[in-house]
Amino acid sequence: MGDYLVVGVHSDAEVEQNKGPCVMKEDERYAAVAGCKWVDEVVRDAPYVTTMEMLDTYDIDFVVHGDDITTAADGSDCYQMVKDAGRYRECRRTVGVSTTELVGRMLLLTRDHHIRGSRSVRSPIQGVDAAAVADFSQGSPAGVLTGIAHYLSTSKKIVQFSSGREPAAGDRVVYVDGAFDLFHTGHIEFLRRARELGDYLLVGVHDDQTVNAVKGGNFPVMNLQERVLGVLQCRYVDEVVIGAPYSITKDVLEDVYHVDAVAHGASDQPLDIDGKDPYALPKERGIYHEVDHPGLDLTTSAIINRIIDNRHVYIERQARKAKKAVSEAEAEQREKEVRAALHI
Repeated sequence: MGDYLVVGVHSDAEVEQNKGPCVMKEDERYAAVAGCKWVDEVVRDAPYVTTMEMLDTYDIDFVVHGDDITTAADGSDCYQMVKDAGRYRECRRTVGVSTTELVGRMLLLTRDHHIRGSRSVRSPIQGVDAAAVADFSQGSPAGVLTGIAHYLSTSKKIVQFSSGREPAAGDRVVYVDGAFDLFHTGHIEFLRRARELGDYLLVGVHDDQTVNAVKGGNFPVMNLQERVLGVLQCRYVDEVVIGAPYSITKDVLEDVYHVDAVAHGASDQPLDIDGKDPYALPKERGIYHEVDHPGLDLTTSAIINRIIDNRHVYIERQARKAKKAVSEAEAEQREKEVRAALHI
């Protein structure tokens, strides 16, 4: 739609006033947006209601938003001013991808979002207090949360996200792997530092069954397709191996590209289901590296614990979002009717 993308990110205070409590803290959200390869500039503490003054301050030609209306705390359209000024564009909203959807999955502790999942009895989630989870799910009325959406990607979408770049002759290829669930700033900082070990970063993303077999519970919160796209949008990633084996094999190191280095975060790594070290082969070859970074404390389990620790707050958030969604849908329908009448 344009040549330079500026993304405004709201502060925690603005989001809480107009929408509800944030899952990610504002500094984490600033870093996450800055890590997206399509973003040129991040505006911190952007106003929740977009103003003409802000557009002029940052020399912005037009604002882009999904084709769903977003309202402020007072019920007003957040983009009405820029719409009236003719500086507004819409893109189709991706159904099933939202913070509300992901919070709902965590609240419900469901596995229904897995592409192919077992329907066995839930097991305790690694890194999350089992008693808290049990109490949490029993006290969470499904009606105020969310239905489980099944986001399905296509080859076209994968191509849109892929860099399409091959390693050049002499490039040092670095391989990392993981679940990359609820893709967050801890992942981004790790990938940035891993990329510094070479010239080309290849990322293996484990499938849903592998992650669930190792971590248990309802992990992963995001399914394989969602997690692959989350990794591909990161500016430090060159290519992804979809459904990579949990234990690194000769095929991984030699058949995709010749891998010169394997990196893993400097934290405890669960053993494979056969009890073996998944990094045994790269360690034997002397190409294994541990990467230390400041985001080690931010994990998928830590994010889930934020939801669990503030259980009632997030249930209320989901209820408010559901009620707000109804009013926004009604406003969206009225706007479509007006446009149709005016032949816009």
